[in-house]
Amino acid sequence: MATMKWIRGLYDWVLSWAESPYGLAALIVLSFAEASFFPIPPDVLLIPLCIGRRHRALWFALACSLASLCGGALGYGIGWGAWSMMDQFFYTYVPGFSKVVFDKVGELYNQYDFWIVFGAGFTPFPYKVITIAAGVFQINFVMFMIASFVGRSARFFLVATLLYWFGEPVKGFIDRWFNLLVVAFMVLLVGGFALLKLLGH
Repeated sequence: MATMKWIRGLYDWVLSWAESPYGLAALIVLSFAEASFFPIPPDVLLIPLCIGRRHRALWFALACSLASLCGGALGYGIGWGAWSMMDQFFYTYVPGFSKVVFDKVGELYNQYDFWIVFGAGFTPFPYKVITIAAGVFQINFVMFMIASFVGRSARFFLVATLLYWFGEPVKGFIDRWFNLLVVAFMVLLVGGFALLKLLGH
């Protein structure tokens, strides 16, 4: 319960920046931090910023994507060079991290390296787990950055484009159904490629 109150407090604090003149700067910092350690996703701030200033929605999405990519590189660096000193901190204090989840991600990297990074960037799965795990398991860095940029950009630009065209009326749809739909899309996409691979044998 205490953890949930702490997360809710952070959520409300992040949301408060939407009405600030420093909303864009806060979005950049949030996107960067969320990719390696911060628990609140950038969508929380991206959505109200896009609604309040629809003419800048795509610019917000670009800034969000680039900052998240840089944060992903930091996460990779943490995993690659500092994980043995920081693992207990992440397991204890950063939501989404556990030894079981981390080991499972390592197994998945052996089979689906690009798709794991892309999927975490595009879906609600905690992206920070993937960025740090990529460094720990020494995934090819160039591939990691490409997959991260494609996945993160696809998510943020999709949100921003919907809000640019439809504004406030689409917010309820995004809040309620967006994450479920992108997960379904990823399942169908990966399933389609798995089927093509199976048919090729």
